[in-house]
Amino acid sequence: MGFPMAGHLAAKGYDVTVYNRTKAKANEWTSKHKGAAAETPAEAVKDADLVFACLGDDPDVSAVVGAALDSLKDGAVFTDHTTASPSLARQLHAALCEKGVGFVDAPVSGGQAGAENGKLSVMCGGDINHVEAARPAMEAYSARIVHIGPVGHGQLCKAVNQICIAGLLQGLSEGVHFASRAGIDIDRVLEAISGGAAQSWQMENRAKTMAADEFEFGFAVDWMRKDLRIALAEARENGSRLPVTALVDQFYADVQAMGGGRWDTSSLIRRLTDAD
Repeated sequence: MGFPMAGHLAAKGYDVTVYNRTKAKANEWTSKHKGAAAETPAEAVKDADLVFACLGDDPDVSAVVGAALDSLKDGAVFTDHTTASPSLARQLHAALCEKGVGFVDAPVSGGQAGAENGKLSVMCGGDINHVEAARPAMEAYSARIVHIGPVGHGQLCKAVNQICIAGLLQGLSEGVHFASRAGIDIDRVLEAISGGAAQSWQMENRAKTMAADEFEFGFAVDWMRKDLRIALAEARENGSRLPVTALVDQFYADVQAMGGGRWDTSSLIRRLTDAD
């Protein structure tokens, strides 16, 4: 997702330097966009007023920030778009604060398509002044930017997002499966119910492909399990009860066991259809 996000920044006229742990990806980016590629995180952040990261998991973020820490400019703002743990966000904030660097935890929702189309939803945790400093740049690839609260609250909001999606996708899987088994026209069913209370982004964008057994549309099961792991760990800390989320997490484990770790999250339906 960072590839198109950085592309939108370059298209808006920002002076962009990119770094990727896979050098070929950074070189591919510079072949398509105006900007430079750095050999190291330290080189990438040198003299930058704004730094954006979009990585995989907590260890990835820790490694990249650790490598860049001593080269960050005093007064810079570091915005992390990774879906990571709230505890990591607070740790990074403390480390960056000692260096005079602002920090915003700002996970995104909207998937690959949202990144490519510049329509991401960004949920921000951190000092409002740091959020506002980063906002003009984030607007290059976002349709909505919301300041949720202090550091860590962006990640907590993303956990809420994933909790809601998990239950919704299981319900949609069961509905599409039921329609198929009942022998009714799925296209007409979706035309009828998508105009009512059952309507959702997932229904509009994934129901027909679920019925067609197609699951190559972006956000992977492996990443969803990582996100649900974070949500469930936080729930244990704050005493939340997430029975459906925990169940759907195990359903995704089933999909992984079927070899579907890189399938789109709508592949939950495969658990049902493969049992037919």
